Amino acid sequence: MVYGDLQFFDIIIFAAIAVFIIYRLRSVLGKRTGFQKKPADQQFVKKEPTQEKKEIKIPQLRENEQKLENVYKKIPSFEHKVFLEGAKKAFEIIITAFNKGDATTLKNLVSKDVYKAFEGAINDGSNNPNSQFYSLIIDGINDAKVENGKIIISVNFISEQILSDNEENIVKNKDTWVFEKPENSNGPAWTLVST
Repeated sequence: MVYGDLQFFDIIIFAAIAVFIIYRLRSVLGKRTGFQKKPADQQFVKKEPTQEKKEIKIPQLRENEQKLENVYKKIPSFEHKVFLEGAKKAFEIIITAFNKGDATTLKNLVSKDVYKAFEGAINDGSNNPNSQFYSLIIDGINDAKVENGKIIISVNFISEQILSDNEENIVKNKDTWVFEKPENSNGPAWTLVST
């Protein structure tokens, strides 16, 4: 009688252990509720590629710089402030080199056609070594575009130059210069292609 009670007691313990294990497995693994997709269905579901449109952030431009939007739309990494600063410095360097007759400096900054024009003017004596800058401002962007793999920007300059250190002898000029550089170039170097 005692031996039979022990077997019955063992069965109850094993049943309790089995119930506990089943309970723990369900809490860890979860159970099907009928709303999950069948594994066979998931194999055939095609995810359509989502086309993410990158939003182009165009910085705030002045009214006379609005045409630079054309460049930002094609080259989001373009920085107009860096370009305008560089254009202003290039103008000063090129005009100073022209006035001094420094053809070597000009050759590195301008296209072949522009170089020939400057060289011809220097040979004719049209440059004035005694003139120096009094003021220089960028009066706006005349045109800006990206085409044929190049960024092309036309800049309007207004400059004043003093002749022979005489502040009463100031010459004011308005110029439109066209700068360009390859679209894929990360360097700061632009070339003057037209004056």
